[in-house]
Amino acid sequence: MASIPFDIVGFDLDGTLIDTSGDLAAAVNHAIGTVGRAPFPVADIRPFVGKGAKVMLERALDASGGYDAALLEMLLPILLDYYQQNLALHSVPYPGLVEALDALDARGVRLAICTNKAERFTIPLMHQLGLSDRFASIVGGDTVGVAKPDPAPIHAMIERAGGGRTVFLGDTINDIAGAKNAGIANIAVSFGFLDGPVENLEADAVIHHFDELMPMLERWPS
Repeated sequence: MASIPFDIVGFDLDGTLIDTSGDLAAAVNHAIGTVGRAPFPVADIRPFVGKGAKVMLERALDASGGYDAALLEMLLPILLDYYQQNLALHSVPYPGLVEALDALDARGVRLAICTNKAERFTIPLMHQLGLSDRFASIVGGDTVGVAKPDPAPIHAMIERAGGGRTVFLGDTINDIAGAKNAGIANIAVSFGFLDGPVENLEADAVIHHFDELMPMLERWPS
């Protein structure tokens, strides 16, 4: 069994570990529906995702007729409340993820999460998906008071997982820049909520499916 030169493999959540687009789309459509806007198909909402609920809502409102600050302020809590009550109806791990987690665990590698998603959504979502116990640490966007690309939450993720050499996987510039700012290796996933070509993230490496993760880590320079 080939060795892996990392003690910890860290992951972003939305668009990296879990495809949450179905439940996020439902929350967006519920919120904009309260002011008479027509719902979007999930595929159309996917490009709105990746930079937080407020930006997601701004993009949806902009695409459905525009908005002002008052409308955004009114609809954001409606969206968040609905989402909190419906976290895992449609959200699923990306293909190959569970097998990759099993393989990492079998090698004694610790697993961790650093997401910009608030703890009040992150912790219940992972519990509802039955994945919480797999991770040595879970750091949300409000856990340490700042979010990625600030390196502080990634440093906290590493420390809470017991420390050691770490590689971080993500799908947005916040993830890759956060890992770089924290001074750790990074891998971009091309299947997440990207808002441009994955090459634009300038990650150390790219995977297109979780089946590629273990072979890549086994080849990683020590």
